[in-house]
Amino acid sequence: MGLLTSRVLKCRESSPVEPQPEEVTAGPSCLSGSRKRKLSTSENLAPSSDIHGPQNQGMSLHKVLNYIYRKRAKISSNYAYENLFLNGNDSDIKIRARRRTWCLHKVFLCQSGYFANVLKGTWKESHNIVIKLVIKNEDIDARSLHFVFGSLYTDEDLSLTPVEVPHVLAAACLLQVDRVIWQCEETMKTTINRNTVCSYYMAAETYRLKVVKTRCFEWLLYNLMIHPSVALYREVDMKLMYLLGSSSDLLVLQKEIDVYTTLKTWMFLHLNPCWNGTMIQLLDHTNSWLSNYMECIDDNSFLESEEGLIFQPVFKKLRFQHIICDLASTSILEQDRLIPLEWLSPIYKQQWLTLMQAQEYGAIGPQAINEEELEECTMRCGKIIPKDGRYTWKWLACRFGFPLRVTFNNHCVIFRQRCQECDGSACKNHIRNVLYRITLVCFDSNEKVTFRKTTGYKILPFEYNEEQIVMKLDSEVLTFPLYIFGNFLFVNLANAENK
Repeated sequence: MGLLTSRVLKCRESSPVEPQPEEVTAGPSCLSGSRKRKLSTSENLAPSSDIHGPQNQGMSLHKVLNYIYRKRAKISSNYAYENLFLNGNDSDIKIRARRRTWCLHKVFLCQSGYFANVLKGTWKESHNIVIKLVIKNEDIDARSLHFVFGSLYTDEDLSLTPVEVPHVLAAACLLQVDRVIWQCEETMKTTINRNTVCSYYMAAETYRLKVVKTRCFEWLLYNLMIHPSVALYREVDMKLMYLLGSSSDLLVLQKEIDVYTTLKTWMFLHLNPCWNGTMIQLLDHTNSWLSNYMECIDDNSFLESEEGLIFQPVFKKLRFQHIICDLASTSILEQDRLIPLEWLSPIYKQQWLTLMQAQEYGAIGPQAINEEELEECTMRCGKIIPKDGRYTWKWLACRFGFPLRVTFNNHCVIFRQRCQECDGSACKNHIRNVLYRITLVCFDSNEKVTFRKTTGYKILPFEYNEEQIVMKLDSEVLTFPLYIFGNFLFVNLANAENK
């Protein structure tokens, strides 16, 4: 079996930094845009007996790779990996890094975009027998380097476990080995779970794997609150939690106030990294801890302190108008010292007032879909349907009431405007616009989404006590439990100040 014949690698942005004599500093790597490139087969490029000899210092990388192709075609993959790589037979160069030495071969190392530049003849290190790599990236260890070096000696993908992927990816990007980068990317796509999602997300962000990053973020949006885990919450960093908590696509079970509860438990774990226990114990322990912890702290001091400063962006971006309504009164707010009243900007106060006005039928509701309002201000709710049947419920947003009653029956989702206490005919003649999005999701036993359907954002006018079908699932074969999630906006916030 012939060995790999197309491993031409290039950095997207720049070549490696010029190394110092006898020591190469391995700086940040770049990711190649293409995974496979064809090698030239020009017959006019005959190889010299020694491509690294003085007479060939000016030889182009094109000629070097053509030589590699001809020489390696005669060596079997198994022989090269076992005898040349593992045993180091006939080695003509040594690479030292992470307190380990590899006896390797220049003809194989040139498949690495990094070493192709080092060994092509124009650098002093091209004639060194030993090259020492100084690697600043702590994610790259000896094991990941061994994996990447070994991949240069075989056509077959080496065995790679999910826990090794972020380290191997870092090493492959440093050495510019596209084949290994592609293997890591494919492995990450198929092994996203609660144990790997955060490390994969950070690695994908660092090394610009956009598809992996998007899939990891989507997994977190679907599972962060639906399948909570102590280990998962511990791995989510501040920036990622801010993005998740701020997203209108976050699947929220029950109602908006539960986002706040999630953030409190997350903050507790970050302030108490050694704590161990179950998710139920965490929820109970968090409330007790917060009560005791805040007794000696003024309302404004915690989040202004060095310890609490990092949590400001997450909590300040919450939808406070919904949290306020759920907590129902200022007196309760003052007891929960994580949300001092001074935090509430004029727009949040105005939104709260507007929501109360809407409950009194003083506002018609949104008349156009405003993307900014949808991302910042929609109320998120969720409900579990354990098995097929008829279910009716209300998502109580606050003491002022939630103007819709929701029914799931015969594979249909139905909205009905609830009766409100008001003055006679004023209620009966009133029409309210509701901006909504309904999303249905099913998960398998591994917490992967097996079914998803959404209405997209729509505006629906309701008359007094009117009932309307908003989603039909006639042709879909549903599995249970089924999760129903809603995003709602009842007021036109863009014009709230003018009203």
